[in-house]
Amino acid sequence: MRKLITGLAALAVGLTGAALAIAAVQLWPEGGDGGAPRTAAPATTDTAGKSSDTASSGKLTLDSGCLSAADIYEQLRPAVVEITSTSGGRTPFGPQAQGLGTGIVIDDQGTILTNEHVISGADSLEVKFADGTTLPAQVLGSDPGDDLAAIRVEGAGPDLTPASLGDSEALRVGDPVLAIGNPFSLEGTLTEGIVSATGRTFSPNGSSRPIRDMIQTDTPVNPGNSGGPLIDCHGKVVGINTALENPTGDSVNVGVAFAVPSNTAKRTLPDMMAGETVSHPWLGIAGNDITPALAKDAGLSVDSGVYVILVSPDSPAEKAGLHGAFSSESDAQQSTSLPAGGDVITAVNGEAVSSVDQLAGYLNSNQKAGDSVKLSVIRQGKELTVDVTLAEWPSQG
Repeated sequence: MRKLITGLAALAVGLTGAALAIAAVQLWPEGGDGGAPRTAAPATTDTAGKSSDTASSGKLTLDSGCLSAADIYEQLRPAVVEITSTSGGRTPFGPQAQGLGTGIVIDDQGTILTNEHVISGADSLEVKFADGTTLPAQVLGSDPGDDLAAIRVEGAGPDLTPASLGDSEALRVGDPVLAIGNPFSLEGTLTEGIVSATGRTFSPNGSSRPIRDMIQTDTPVNPGNSGGPLIDCHGKVVGINTALENPTGDSVNVGVAFAVPSNTAKRTLPDMMAGETVSHPWLGIAGNDITPALAKDAGLSVDSGVYVILVSPDSPAEKAGLHGAFSSESDAQQSTSLPAGGDVITAVNGEAVSSVDQLAGYLNSNQKAGDSVKLSVIRQGKELTVDVTLAEWPSQG
């Protein structure tokens, strides 16, 4: 049953409160034993699409259009900053709680892109640039569901050097990538690796809402790299380093790290910079892709779609009358087999879906809370249409 429950963890259409024991750690330490590179820099956003002269080549060679690692570091180092968060007020011996993280300057107004978990719960923020300048900062907006946030320094001068956000969809498995960060308070550390996979669905710290389309890399990142840039061989920021796989329980790199794609950040940055907290649509199911083995076990007559395993209480799915194979999460955890009786979702708004990723991706990209969608459902061999009004993804706090 472990395999089944792990599969439920990957569902980004969401069963809140699911027991999803993914061994992962975010890269921002709660204690201040990690940090971010200290740098000053403004950033511009490159919204150009894929093209042959901008796609990564897979080789860090100058004749292929790539820059050397040294040149990339020199170019990007001024755009990477150290973020210090303080919470709980101060005592005679200093702040009660302090943490360090990384950020990326993205415009000449002092806007900085980072992870939401770097700034969450902070009473005050300070940003330290590469030249040693330290300035207070304020949160502009955040996207907790994708673990992103935008902050802005106060009194930033005209000499910022912005980083450029590249096209994360142009990345290929095997492309070289770099990371700049402040692991274990080692400021301005540069590391190098490759893209190990793209399109990963991952739940940092076992959060109920997985982040979609993450970039997996073997580039060494550790606590303190959170919010820092993952950089392609052209010097463009293609990801925001967020979490690492942690099967040992220790906060150390094991060669499997995850970054939020730059294209995800591009979609939510306008709202964050406008002062909004970005929300995501919630359906409220957990399910599995239908495979021949699953279809046989559950006695299904279809060979494609999403089999509904669980329906979250008081969710849009429950209110719309969707049926899950299990009546509760505890029943699912205790079971060693997959029962019949769950609905099969085959399409949303007329768009065929053959996997959890397709269903979740469609909702996340095309719908918002309050929207009504039509689900094509097969229930006990009969086809029907179910109207569902999506809700806002419940707070993870």
